[in-house]
Amino acid sequence: MAPAARRPATSAQRSTGGQRSSIPQLSWRAAQPAPIVLVSGPEEVCAERAIAGVRDYLRAEDPSLEVSDLRADDYPAGSLLALTSPSLFGEPRLLRITGVEKCSDAFLSEALSYLETPQEGATVILRHTGATQRGKKLLDAVRAGTGGGVEVACAAIKRDSDRFDFAAGEFRSAQRRIAPTALRTLVSAFADDLTELAAACQQLIADVPGDITEQIVERYYGGRVETSAFAVADTAIAGRYGEALLTLRHALASGADPVPLVAAIASKLRTMARVAGSREPAGALAARLGLKDWQVDRARRDLSGWNETSLGLAIQSAARADVEVKGGSRDPVFALERLVTVIATRAPFGS
Repeated sequence: MAPAARRPATSAQRSTGGQRSSIPQLSWRAAQPAPIVLVSGPEEVCAERAIAGVRDYLRAEDPSLEVSDLRADDYPAGSLLALTSPSLFGEPRLLRITGVEKCSDAFLSEALSYLETPQEGATVILRHTGATQRGKKLLDAVRAGTGGGVEVACAAIKRDSDRFDFAAGEFRSAQRRIAPTALRTLVSAFADDLTELAAACQQLIADVPGDITEQIVERYYGGRVETSAFAVADTAIAGRYGEALLTLRHALASGADPVPLVAAIASKLRTMARVAGSREPAGALAARLGLKDWQVDRARRDLSGWNETSLGLAIQSAARADVEVKGGSRDPVFALERLVTVIATRAPFGS
């Protein structure tokens, strides 16, 4: 079957890193070739998907695609032009360049020159994580339209709602259905590692025929779910003191890191504080706070039995524990147990 014709990218005016971009902005899930493809931003999972998507698109158009790789921070002079120049048989070329945020002077100079006259039949991917301002002159030139480029922005995925959207997108892209409760359970189980969450989604997509239910997620990742950071937070916030300590100890015995455990607990407490006292409909409040409807509903349920004083005490305890598990204490496990005690009993420690 003949490959699909290359679709024109949609143009957009977007502020990228403080600069107004005049080139098409593409989703990392729908990256397409162009003479220059700038893959920007810190989220490596999304960047890898975007780069693989461009490769697959080009390979579908012509299986003889030549793929080469370069590092911009360890750059042999002349390599850019050599690897993009037409070969004897005129095969299309894809050059993937990483480390642009650490690029050498030689690479920067040659890349800026290349933008003026890109090679016909070549696609050059520039990967810049945004970790430094190095290479900004090159990025500015690409975003100004020099070289006929497009940009695929891969922003960091940090919020619970962003992780939920990411996982939902994995199943939607595969045209697979997953129950909302199953999706929430899966995201909670891998709240600390987007790479692992992506792998878990792909495993379920590959292994499970038909719809994916909460029971299936429990069967695959039940042990992970039971000891996840959010399981510790949920039992403590619900006031189940003994169960919360057992869940915490199980998590630590399974190798859980105290830092993300505290982060998960603090995240839920912050959401509770943001929702507390509001009588807005869940949808309106969620939109205003950048949350999902179900997160607002869950926070409102979690608030049962809490008041302003106990919630403030818990948030202060979470802040103290955060400092202690990051090196401020010799015993991070005790800091965690004290935090869980304060939350589960809704009273000062030792009272």
